[in-house]
Amino acid sequence: MTADDAGSGTAEEREAWDAAAPDGAVRDTGARESAAAEALEEAPEEAPDEAPDEAPDEALEDEDQPDPIALRLEQLILGAERRYTPFQAARSAGVSVELATRFWRAMGFADIGQAKALTEADVLALRRLSGLVEAGLLSEPMAIQVARSTGQTSARLADWQIDSFLEGLTDPQETGMTRTEIAYPLVELLLPELEEFLVYVYRRQLAAATGRVVQAADDAEMVDRRLAVGFADLVSFTRLTRRLEEEELGELVEAFETTAADLVAAHGGRLIKTLGDEVLYAADDAGIAAEIGLRLIETLTHDETMPELRVGIAFGTVTTRMGDVFGTTVNLASRLTSIAPKNAVLVDGAFAEELSRIGEAPVSEAEAAEAAAAAEKEGEEPPSYRFALQPMWQRPVRGLGVVEPWLLSRRA
Repeated sequence: MTADDAGSGTAEEREAWDAAAPDGAVRDTGARESAAAEALEEAPEEAPDEAPDEAPDEALEDEDQPDPIALRLEQLILGAERRYTPFQAARSAGVSVELATRFWRAMGFADIGQAKALTEADVLALRRLSGLVEAGLLSEPMAIQVARSTGQTSARLADWQIDSFLEGLTDPQETGMTRTEIAYPLVELLLPELEEFLVYVYRRQLAAATGRVVQAADDAEMVDRRLAVGFADLVSFTRLTRRLEEEELGELVEAFETTAADLVAAHGGRLIKTLGDEVLYAADDAGIAAEIGLRLIETLTHDETMPELRVGIAFGTVTTRMGDVFGTTVNLASRLTSIAPKNAVLVDGAFAEELSRIGEAPVSEAEAAEAAAAAEKEGEEPPSYRFALQPMWQRPVRGLGVVEPWLLSRRA
């Protein structure tokens, strides 16, 4: 069906065409939605028992209906019943079907055709996002990005809470009760508390992120910033996956991620993401990044259940998008990690220079000795350094040319 055909068809045909049309397709949205609204308002409601010829279709729809208890859980969590098809939700929110579909997909939800599966909360969310665009507070692409970043982050949180939290709490304790039946009263009790806690943590994180942005030197630095970026990678993880049972492997990864997250947060860094056997973190200060890298090595070395670790850190301009970091500095940190010795931290030249500039490490041990001798001669305290840097052999790094890594350690 073409766009012109859709404009002259029935309301049901227009709904189907909207659902099937790919993103970016040209649509006469206003004219077709106006006609669809009139058709919906004029069409009489059909009672199921007055349409026996549609019984087979209704039987098929019944087969697709969710389990009654699962539906009750959904209504409990969402706080509303299913009332709208995507077309009706878009119409009620006052947005085009195309924009509503883009928001829906950006939040990470699958297309549902024209099933009546949306609630008043979905309509309100559409109104809020589109209202921000209409008010000029967000551009449409930025609103889509907000939906996508929020959807991705909350999806991971929800999966973790169900897999690792609710699953353990809902092990059947009484004969004759299913996991789902136990889950309902549990969710009813936990949902308000978890929701309040989520809002609290979000506001705290938002305040911290806003503080970092307003301290930026200029507008350009808000997006392209100079940061220290570190990767920590478990050694021989692939071999471990073949040797350990799935449950043991899962426990090891969880312990690694938990340890890394706690250390990064405790020392003032930011955990960007975890990739099973690898952790990516960032810090505004090179000294903080160095402390985190060495602490990770020291902590895991004393844990007999953990494999050895490699850490690579680079310093430079980084582009931030949706909570992630990109750019040459990030790539260099990753490459340094791959060539680092076991249980050691390698850094790039820019990071070594930054550590020296802020007084955390001497340029060389000879210079440190000269400074100490001069201070002693003048009766002053010699400079105090936390870290030591040892230059390593220059070597070619794939995609980045020749680099001179430095071995980072604590200064005795």
